[in-house]
Amino acid sequence: MTGSIAYDYLMQFPGRFLEHLIPDQMERLSVSFLVDDLRRVPGGCACNIAYGLALLGERPLIFATSGPDAADYRARMAREGVDVSGWKIEKDVFTASFFVSTDRDQNQVASFYTGAMARARHLSIKSLDAAAIALVVISPNDPEAMLRYARECRQKKIPFLFDPSQQVARMSGSELADGLAGAWILIVNDYESQILAQKTGLEPEALEERVPVLVVTHGADGSSISVATQQGRVRHSIPAARLEQKAIDPTGVGDAYRAGLIRGIRMGAPWQVAGRMGSLAAAYALESPGPQPARYSGGEFVRRYEQNFGEEPLLHLLRKVRAGSRRAR
Repeated sequence: MTGSIAYDYLMQFPGRFLEHLIPDQMERLSVSFLVDDLRRVPGGCACNIAYGLALLGERPLIFATSGPDAADYRARMAREGVDVSGWKIEKDVFTASFFVSTDRDQNQVASFYTGAMARARHLSIKSLDAAAIALVVISPNDPEAMLRYARECRQKKIPFLFDPSQQVARMSGSELADGLAGAWILIVNDYESQILAQKTGLEPEALEERVPVLVVTHGADGSSISVATQQGRVRHSIPAARLEQKAIDPTGVGDAYRAGLIRGIRMGAPWQVAGRMGSLAAAYALESPGPQPARYSGGEFVRRYEQNFGEEPLLHLLRKVRAGSRRAR
């Protein structure tokens, strides 16, 4: 599991951002939002996805960098069932930080301080045992690190999931095209897919043809999964899961979706089932004040899945399955 390790600074704006933006003045944007609440919580894409996988019975390995201020965070993730042997602490720099304001419509404005994350470019997938890796997840990270991991996965013929997410704004079109080259799965949200297509110059259909599996999330409208088969592309429309509690914070919802999806893939679930697992894991995160929801049991997850999507016998494995010798990384 590669990606960011970060502390998230979460703020709530009681109004709507769009009410304070003037369309014909966007080239001279200067706006300030007075927020009512501030919370500091552990986050980062690598940790959020790894935590979600651990909740569902996996033991993912985090391969990333943080500062010494995250030593307690590292210990906590180990207690949660995550393999932190690939978590390197850089002693002379702070852990990355994510600052985000959320309005009443769940829209977000954010900025990110890289900190120790910039050192991730010095880590190499080649230092790991390729035979023990089932899947490398390349989630938002130092751009050079993301490109290095993709290149090394191609060289070692290791399947990888490319998840540029927030880094579509930072990376160039050629970098994005390089990162997704050879990926088994590309995952983005609908807005990011448009930016990705614009930067790479690829039409949506051409982008889809570049990868065996393309996953696009659509927020409250669910997600879509396009899979290449011998008979052509098969497209699955995945509904969102219903909330049992009020939506609190969208931070980390995409990471939770990825955790549920990857767990389904690891269980050998059909794409529709894996996507629905992602939808349900995302619902747990949306109901939580932060990117890592409170622990839930496999039995509870199965119950909510059945209430949303009907019975799925394969999911009863969640009560029994433990991480095997081949781990999602």
